[in-house]
Amino acid sequence: MTKTLNLALQGGGAHGAFAWGVLDRLLEEDFKPRALTGTSAGAMNAILLAHGWQQGKAEGAKALLETFWTQVSLNSPGELLGSQFHDTQITSMTGWMMDLLRYISPYDLNPLDINPLRYLLEELVDFEQLKDASPMKLFIAATDVSSGKIKLFRENELTIEHALASACLPTLHKAIEIDGSYYWDGGFSGNPAVYPLIFDCKEDDIMLVLLQPLQGYELPTTSQAINQRVTELGFQSTFLREMRAISYTIQQAKGCYFSTNGLERRFRSLRFHLIESGEVFSSLEQASKYDTRQIFLQELKEKGRLTADQWIKENWQKIGNKPSCDLEPLFL
Repeated sequence: MTKTLNLALQGGGAHGAFAWGVLDRLLEEDFKPRALTGTSAGAMNAILLAHGWQQGKAEGAKALLETFWTQVSLNSPGELLGSQFHDTQITSMTGWMMDLLRYISPYDLNPLDINPLRYLLEELVDFEQLKDASPMKLFIAATDVSSGKIKLFRENELTIEHALASACLPTLHKAIEIDGSYYWDGGFSGNPAVYPLIFDCKEDDIMLVLLQPLQGYELPTTSQAINQRVTELGFQSTFLREMRAISYTIQQAKGCYFSTNGLERRFRSLRFHLIESGEVFSSLEQASKYDTRQIFLQELKEKGRLTADQWIKENWQKIGNKPSCDLEPLFL
């Protein structure tokens, strides 16, 4: 029997290859996602999955995701330096470059706003076709620079500009202008946004695919570790607040079991599932999010596949029946 499962895909640069592995394994099961919400790299994975499905169902989605992440690695600076430097040296150089970019505006450094991601998406995704007949709902998050509010772009309006807006890091690229407003990476306002899967969808099963561990961090004491954790919190705080509100509302709704209120019934019916990176990323430096070498992306993909495979063995039968994770100890 085909399982229906909506997915919330977190962003995290090159770490999105872990989610690629998760999706690659999930797509081997008898399942169809009805809706996807994604931010930054999560938005790329969502768009590619939807368009690939449009071309050839699950196999088409697997193939397009494979093509995208393989192409991402081809022009990687780390790939070009790989034969001359060790992994730690490449990561250190990447970190140094990212620190330097904090003091140089992309409006000065990259006035033509050259973005390899634009060229790759133009090659792989027919946005007009996706707009006309997307096989699933899409909620692509970006951040309005002026107001700081989250903006969710839907499948019937998606263009390459919307996709780039979701992944626009302000230290690397100019803000993306859409209809007179300017947008940065969606991670500042929702990474990922979960509420549309509750209020704009009918399905009860929601899977969170996270790239930042929820627990298990050691106290950062070096300046590098402190700065890394500060950055992570900045991109995770809105998600944590949203999930805390959702968890609290579910808790309250369960206490009103006989209520006929439609909103309370909706929250009582929700079944959450979670696949997270666990220890995969806890030991990696922040700069590894910009490491697009093929060997690194493939390693993350395989770890994502293994994590998803273990989750499937333990929890697949719970989809449609009961949640496989308890939100309260994680978010309350």
